[in-house]
Amino acid sequence: MKGKIIVISAPSGCGKSTIIGRLFEEGGLDMRFSVSATNRSPREGECNGVHYHFLSTDEFRDAVAAGKFIEWEEVYPGRYYGTLRSEIDNAISKGENVILDIDVNGGVNVKKQYDGNAVTIFVKPPCIEELRHRLEGRGTDSPEVIEQRVARAEYEISQAVHFDHVVVNDNLEQAVAETRRIISNALA
Repeated sequence: MKGKIIVISAPSGCGKSTIIGRLFEEGGLDMRFSVSATNRSPREGECNGVHYHFLSTDEFRDAVAAGKFIEWEEVYPGRYYGTLRSEIDNAISKGENVILDIDVNGGVNVKKQYDGNAVTIFVKPPCIEELRHRLEGRGTDSPEVIEQRVARAEYEISQAVHFDHVVVNDNLEQAVAETRRIISNALA
């Protein structure tokens, strides 16, 4: 039996990584996290193949040219992230369920490629102003970067129609519970 692919996408600041972290903390779902690839250097404590597949820029570009990614993105100028097709195909062929924390365009691409085997979930803020407030509250980005993230979020929210499910993260506990219910039903 093939494993399932669970895709969770959201604009920056909507809580997708927090929701995924909570799902793993709480346990009870038969799934593992997909290891993404990047061309950035490992940070202290990060291990190749565990936190990321660390590739050189040339290796990453060669893998793109060879069609080895099911999705990839140049997130920042010269900084690439993507999901290796082998990572997903190996897992699902062994019956493992895999969860992907990827950007909206990547989520749409995975859905197109693995339609019958992928469940896509879009995490949405209650409104753009709340998203702006959350991003400002992080205290990690300049006002210019926040405006760029908000502008991108508006586009990404327009893509929610391409996802199987939309979870509004107005209340974290409810968003985690709803996401868990969706995943549990998909894996049943």
